[in-house]
Amino acid sequence: MKDLMKKRLPYKNIEAFVFRLWEREVLEDSISEKENELLNQWKNLTEKDLDILHLKESKERVLSGLEHYFPQTDSISISSVKSFTIHLYKIAAVIILLLSLGGIFTYTMFIKPDVYIAKSGNRIVHLEDGSVVTLLPGAVLTVEKSFPASTRVVDLKGDAIFSVAKSKTHPFIVRADGFSTKVLGTVFKISQSGKNKAVDLYEGKVAVSSPGVAVSFLTPNQKWTNFGIAHTTAVISLKPVKNSANKAPAILSLSFNDVPLKEVVAVLESNYTTTVLYPKESENKKITADFTGGTVGENIESLAFILGLEVQKKENTYILKK
Repeated sequence: MKDLMKKRLPYKNIEAFVFRLWEREVLEDSISEKENELLNQWKNLTEKDLDILHLKESKERVLSGLEHYFPQTDSISISSVKSFTIHLYKIAAVIILLLSLGGIFTYTMFIKPDVYIAKSGNRIVHLEDGSVVTLLPGAVLTVEKSFPASTRVVDLKGDAIFSVAKSKTHPFIVRADGFSTKVLGTVFKISQSGKNKAVDLYEGKVAVSSPGVAVSFLTPNQKWTNFGIAHTTAVISLKPVKNSANKAPAILSLSFNDVPLKEVVAVLESNYTTTVLYPKESENKKITADFTGGTVGENIESLAFILGLEVQKKENTYILKK
């Protein structure tokens, strides 16, 4: 018997077997010691993965579906009492069965989200709306049972490439770690490595939002990133710089909201290939600035103005001083 319990039997076979045992129990038929032991073992097995909330939801689903079995009037003829009692016992057996057996399957089939994991290699996931997600190694995609709804929402941990089925009325939102990407139909890649977050757009348009900064709108061959710094956002062009032999990515917009000066300077230095010197006592001063469309010199002049400092340039080094 115990070996039988360990096997994954088809649902209909388990239901028939357990239902017969419970039906005999509520009708006061004898159940052998072995059968009773097996019944308790199976009940514990089916309920072990259910928490109180899911068990409550399962009970409500079952009871709402059984309302029509109960009489709607207060008068019941004496001749029908016995048959109704037997009928009620059977209903009770079904309720007991479904609260344990049906509970786990109701939760799995109608409540529990679908979780897709890419372990050692890429994994392709086809969603019900026609969208295709390529999970890169280590990525985890969570899709609620309600998907697709009026707004198509999925949750992502790790990196993935999305090819979203087009819909003008049903936005597709990917909730990642600390930011989200909203689209109507497009192809893009989300990358998450520690604090570093990025969205690369290949087709269509997307809107990327994260706490504390304005929403960024991307067009093809553009990238959104936070450079691994909270309350920081940048949009980078991945096309060659026009009228320039330098084909390095160009920053189109760069925003900081209450970010320490030392982190602002680190972003400027790494992306503009320059050096910025400033008073040590100012390194933790919080900066809120929007550098859009300016040159490196103009952006550093703006930064100096915010700090109330003067700018002196020596070759490729900018010196901020009182």
